[in-house]
Amino acid sequence: MSDLRDSEKLFISTKPVNLFFKASIPGAIGMLASSTYYLTETIFVGRMLGEAAFAGLNLAMPFILIAFALADLVGVGSSVPISIKLGQGKNEEANQVFSLAVVLIFLFGLISGLFFFFAAPTIFRLMGAEPEIAAQATSYMRVYAIFAPFASMSFAFDNYTRISGKINRSMYVNIFMSVMCFFFQLVFLVLLHLPIAFAALASSLGMLITTGVYMYPFIRKRMLLRFCRPEFKPHMIRIIIANGIPSFLSNMSGRIVSIIMNAALLAVGGATAVSIYGILMSIDGLVIPVMYGLCDSLQPAVGYNWGAGRKDRVRAIEKCCYTAAISLCLVSFFVLIIFPEKTASLFVSESEAIIRGAHMAIVVFAFNYLIRWLNFSTQSFSASIGMPLYATMISISQAFVFPLLFIVLLYPLGQDGLLANITASTFATALVAFFILLRLIKVVRDKVE
Repeated sequence: MSDLRDSEKLFISTKPVNLFFKASIPGAIGMLASSTYYLTETIFVGRMLGEAAFAGLNLAMPFILIAFALADLVGVGSSVPISIKLGQGKNEEANQVFSLAVVLIFLFGLISGLFFFFAAPTIFRLMGAEPEIAAQATSYMRVYAIFAPFASMSFAFDNYTRISGKINRSMYVNIFMSVMCFFFQLVFLVLLHLPIAFAALASSLGMLITTGVYMYPFIRKRMLLRFCRPEFKPHMIRIIIANGIPSFLSNMSGRIVSIIMNAALLAVGGATAVSIYGILMSIDGLVIPVMYGLCDSLQPAVGYNWGAGRKDRVRAIEKCCYTAAISLCLVSFFVLIIFPEKTASLFVSESEAIIRGAHMAIVVFAFNYLIRWLNFSTQSFSASIGMPLYATMISISQAFVFPLLFIVLLYPLGQDGLLANITASTFATALVAFFILLRLIKVVRDKVE
């Protein structure tokens, strides 16, 4: 009961601004820490193993993220109904959703891991990768595939820990994961000079250990959410899938577009173009998780208040989310505009062709952050109050519809045109997000009145 009272006090009684600092700041720090493992991995591979390994990593990463997206589908999708049911006082039903979700995450990780392990050589051959790059990508992806059923659970249990009101614990465990991944990367790549497969092994071991740390208090029944015998109810699985679809489609379609982009870039610019695109993705992989931490760390509080009928608090909490997202995006914009070459040189130190080509690409890419806050915050807002259709529309527009359209439109402009895809897609999606936000404001206002 103490966990329930702590959760209720945090979500219902804490002033919105104080709630933001108690939930979002630790959430952002935790997500920044958890994303750092990928950033350090790309830096170590690019600097220690060379351009072929760096290109292989960037070819493989979209497929690895697809495997993780299947787990995220359930993790994010279950978080909304769990939060709403806790807000309604239906604790046993919340535990049922939680336990069912954990089983589904393991099964999805197992299926996706098996598929990508055996399909890896064929995938990279069909993409047109040179034999050396294809071999690097295959060995890298196969290690992640082996660990997928367990490593992918760390992201879901981060959500469940925050739902239980343990915001600081989430932050500390994410920092722990980053430290563990960095330690293994340092030993395998810097000290022992092992090949690219050990880069994947380093991060996989870090995530595997972190999953155990996350699960321990749940197993010991020291959390608000408790394991119970799951019931595979079709309607509950549909609810989980429906709420997880926006995040899943955003991740999945984004990865599919990345695969198509890599194939197109291989055709027009070879490994150098793929490496420049990998730098842009690495930058985005640092900024977006922080924004995810700022906004989605508030999702349990928004869902809880929505379920409890406190729509006035929903509106106040979301104002904090939008303000934080705007601030982060503006800082990111100015840093990239001022330091494009220094940013590129973090990833590759000796390739002048990559650094020179990345300069203009990073400057153009920076402009997407002038409006990216609107798309992300509105998608999070929609998902938080159980309106997944709106969130899906935004995620699909940002990650799939407009990027595919601009690949076709910008392909005649060659490498520079293709690398401007993200910025063009972000501004087009902002039109969709703007009209959805107007609708959400009306819904919340009507509920309050």
